[in-house]
Amino acid sequence: MSLNNVGAEFESAKKHLSLYKNNITVFGSARVKETDPLYEKSYQLGRLLSNSGFNVFTGGGPGVMEAVSKGAFEGKSKSVGINIELPHEQVPNPYLDSSLTFRYFFTRKVMLVKYASACIFLPGGYGTNDELFEILTLIQTYKMQSIPVILCGLSFWQPLIAWIEDMVMKDYVKKENLDLLILVESNEEVMRTVKEKLCL
Repeated sequence: MSLNNVGAEFESAKKHLSLYKNNITVFGSARVKETDPLYEKSYQLGRLLSNSGFNVFTGGGPGVMEAVSKGAFEGKSKSVGINIELPHEQVPNPYLDSSLTFRYFFTRKVMLVKYASACIFLPGGYGTNDELFEILTLIQTYKMQSIPVILCGLSFWQPLIAWIEDMVMKDYVKKENLDLLILVESNEEVMRTVKEKLCL
């Protein structure tokens, strides 16, 4: 890893992404197929966000990311992909008005949230949960501004909430840090929450 390359990656991304205002980042699994009901739900969410005036940032890859990008691309605002070089899975999807590709996960993760007014998490695996806990840690430690962190999908996320509640009971996590998470079920609840929290 070259520090010069890291710095150049940050600077290039900053110049590109700072042009976008009123952005929301959506996270979710790369492995969801078009036949999965979650793909359609993700598509509809991307379209709702875009038509409500939000530029939609995603990881730029397949699965949930592709579905959200497609909805945003077909809406009124911009679909922006913040991609990563990987040996498999992560090819930029075709529904992006603009796309950046990163060599390093940590630079990419910074840029996924740096210009976001809110973050929405749809179901996903290791990568999605890594991004979720990194954002929660940064907010908890005041290393980034507090923004709405919305988990969409009750049956998927409730076990995680129960696990965190157990950590609260053991005093590993403070109660107010559990309150950083907003759990909803539907796209309509996502939109209501976004508009309420962003005072729109």
